[in-house]
Amino acid sequence: MKLTQARVVNYRSIDDSSWVKVDDVTALVGKNESGKTAFLQAIRKINSISGEEDAFTIRDYPRKGYIKYKKIHEQNPCEVAQAEFELSPEELSEIEANFGNGILASNKVIVTKNYKNERAWKIDLSESVSQPSSISSFTNPSNPTPTSFQNAVQNVESNISVSERIAEQFLERWLPKFVYFDNYSLMRGKISINELRQRSESGGPLDDADRTFLSLLTLSGVSLGDLEKDLGYEDIKVELESASITITDEIFEYWQQNRQLKVEFDVSQADPRDPPPLNEGKILHVRIENARHRVTVSFDERSKGFVWFFSFLSYFSHLEETESGDLIILLDEPGTALHAMAQKDFLRFMDERLSPRCQVLYSTHSPFMIDLDKLHRIRLVQDMDGVGTVITDDAVNNDRETVFPLQMALGYQMAQTLFLAPHCLMVNSPSDLIYLQVLGDMVTEISGARIDPRWVIIPVGSTDNLSTFVSLLGENYVSVAVMMDLTPTNREKIEAINKKNEMEGENPVKWVQVTRVRDADIEDLFDPKVYLELVNLSYATYLEEPLTMRTITDSNPRIVERLKAYFRRTGLAGGVFDRYVPASYLLENLDNFKGNFTEDTLEKIQALVERINSLIADTDSYEIPRVSRKGNSSGISGVPRKARVTGPGAVNIDSIQSSAVVGSLPVQTQF
Repeated sequence: MKLTQARVVNYRSIDDSSWVKVDDVTALVGKNESGKTAFLQAIRKINSISGEEDAFTIRDYPRKGYIKYKKIHEQNPCEVAQAEFELSPEELSEIEANFGNGILASNKVIVTKNYKNERAWKIDLSESVSQPSSISSFTNPSNPTPTSFQNAVQNVESNISVSERIAEQFLERWLPKFVYFDNYSLMRGKISINELRQRSESGGPLDDADRTFLSLLTLSGVSLGDLEKDLGYEDIKVELESASITITDEIFEYWQQNRQLKVEFDVSQADPRDPPPLNEGKILHVRIENARHRVTVSFDERSKGFVWFFSFLSYFSHLEETESGDLIILLDEPGTALHAMAQKDFLRFMDERLSPRCQVLYSTHSPFMIDLDKLHRIRLVQDMDGVGTVITDDAVNNDRETVFPLQMALGYQMAQTLFLAPHCLMVNSPSDLIYLQVLGDMVTEISGARIDPRWVIIPVGSTDNLSTFVSLLGENYVSVAVMMDLTPTNREKIEAINKKNEMEGENPVKWVQVTRVRDADIEDLFDPKVYLELVNLSYATYLEEPLTMRTITDSNPRIVERLKAYFRRTGLAGGVFDRYVPASYLLENLDNFKGNFTEDTLEKIQALVERINSLIADTDSYEIPRVSRKGNSSGISGVPRKARVTGPGAVNIDSIQSSAVVGSLPVQTQF
């Protein structure tokens, strides 16, 4: 039987979750207190692996209707959890072999559980069966596991009897067990053997942490009685460590954070100074050894990530050995204690290790626990005023807080796919990108030369962001060039990046200076009067009279810095000069303004283009297309995966002669 959808009604924060479709792996995404945990805890009670002790209580009914419902609870108990299952072809054939072909009108059945913990089945029988309605139901009272049907109606012709017998003989037996695991299921670092044995033998309450530890004992073949004995200590320790090594080795197939960890066990007499029940009898100590630091710490004092992974895999491995039927795993916030990369590994663990064996539903509010390649498995959980918890797959009609993890996941993916080409040219701002593209196109019209289409131009804001952007590139780049002013501070930052790259075998970051003058921006390639005219036009609504070179009298050689000082001094446009404003104006009014650019400016732009292109290594074979006035071009060869970047750092525009002719493909940009 495969779970296809589930629904929860009148449980804690949930009035009606609506039917929630379930895949092999299903993610419930929502903010804290939205009802994710309530949904998982409700559906696990349909057939919990913990048995009868994991039951509904009337106290779980929503408070706003509690008093009214309490009066009718005994006579008319409310259904809480519903689950629809799809029968496999083999299961369907087995039913038909006993009741005749076509006995079922549908291969789907629904099981429900009410507040009196009575489980009922809704079965769609064929019209060929004599019945008052097409949907028949069977209720298994008071007990969540199958019981005797001595009181069932024996007439096989009866519609009710057929439903009862199908449920008794097949559906109850095939019903998967629900396994719930959360942060409270973590194995403890110190266990009182005597106290746990007494509770276990007397049928006392066991919590999820107890079950996790008992699962490990089962895997190792050791009993609580063995641990209490004085003899066989070494044998017991060997058995426990053998089981832990097996589990740890499997963890390391997915755990990439620190592979120098090992779980150790020891048995000692209790310390009377410890709190009960750890102050008497024998105590089992579970510790983690970190070979890197050569220390051991108690299991529950270790970083929670590895502890969670080990505890869960111990429990799951035990279930694999002891449970022959189907399982549905419910994981409540499994990524909370895991690093972002470990969360990514755990997604792989669920796909490769869990889903082939059982279905998985997990809750999360972490963007790193969302697999954007499998968006069909995402369900958004929202607690709505006056409605309660609602679960849908509709991202449009959910609030911003609910979809925020999904937005962050998309943002991270965009950052990873931002750099679509192996050659990245990083510039200060979008205005640099606009000038390179617009003026580059003008150069192309005149000489055919333009920026090599393999470059991706990326505005990074400032050199403070360089190291972050370079790290985001990962192994996806062949060469990185930076077109920013070469101040001593900036040079130190790039040298630090290159030193790290050299140690890791990566290519160095290359500088592209705009001019031979140390402090210069791309705007300094313009004739100053032409750039001021562009500023005057773009800021016309703020200016009482046009700016002139005499107006901006600051001594800074960079015209942008002089304009910033003037705006700040006069309070013009709020005291802030934005480089993007004139660049945007040029982009929108290029046809009217491009006649103002001097031949000298275009020659400098062409030289800058050639210098940028020269930073792509010669070994990175690429046939530069030549463009005739008619626009014909030659083909382009492929780009090798990793080519060593060579070439000088700074650009001396005045000393470079125009030589390379580059094709007419558009400049690639990502930002």
